[in-house]
Amino acid sequence: MNTKPLFAAVAFALACTAPAFAQDMKTKSTDEKTKTTADGMTTKTKMGDDGKMKVKGKSDAGDRMKAKTQPRKGDMGMGMGMDKGVMVGGAMMTADKDIVDNAAGSADHTTLVAAVKAAGLVETLKSAGPFTVFAPTNAAFDKLPAGTVNSLVTPEMKPTLTKILTYHVVPGRLMAADLKNGQTLTTVEGETLTVMVSGGKVMLKDAKGGMSTVTIPNVVSSNGITHVVDTVLMPAK
Repeated sequence: MNTKPLFAAVAFALACTAPAFAQDMKTKSTDEKTKTTADGMTTKTKMGDDGKMKVKGKSDAGDRMKAKTQPRKGDMGMGMGMDKGVMVGGAMMTADKDIVDNAAGSADHTTLVAAVKAAGLVETLKSAGPFTVFAPTNAAFDKLPAGTVNSLVTPEMKPTLTKILTYHVVPGRLMAADLKNGQTLTTVEGETLTVMVSGGKVMLKDAKGGMSTVTIPNVVSSNGITHVVDTVLMPAK
């Protein structure tokens, strides 16, 4: 009787589940590799960046096995690094939260969050999307002429505020690697932004010729991507 298939199945199950009832089990782990010895079996597992798991096993009797698993649909991104999040404004932005909830945790985006609320865009930016948002920091808003922000959040300026904010939003998920030099992005507001890439930095040119630099890219949320920018972008109208 060929026992290798049976051994392979048992070793693979041990590597994946590490049962608590194996009293002589010993395990050593790093971020990517795990070595388990139990019941005469030694198994080594390694998780690759592509989500594939490789398993090697050896018994005291000398039998060996190898196995590979593919990531399940939906596993990539979640649990493979992106779920660890990106630190923005003293808070961890994570992929299980939507764009608004992530932004609300950032101490550097209190002005933006207040503006989104004043414009009545909270529910829009909490919807399924997906959206790509270029999110100005508080310091970016501070660059505007004195009194501009206080004026924009008043009820009578809501249409203007809405135009400015939606000018920072592009439909779809665009990671930094998707933004190419000379690329034109059509915003939710309707006007365009021009992408400029130089020295590894991504910059955006607005309709009035103003420039804004992406300072923190690829903040992944459940309904899109946020790129932190250092200057408020202005539409032509």
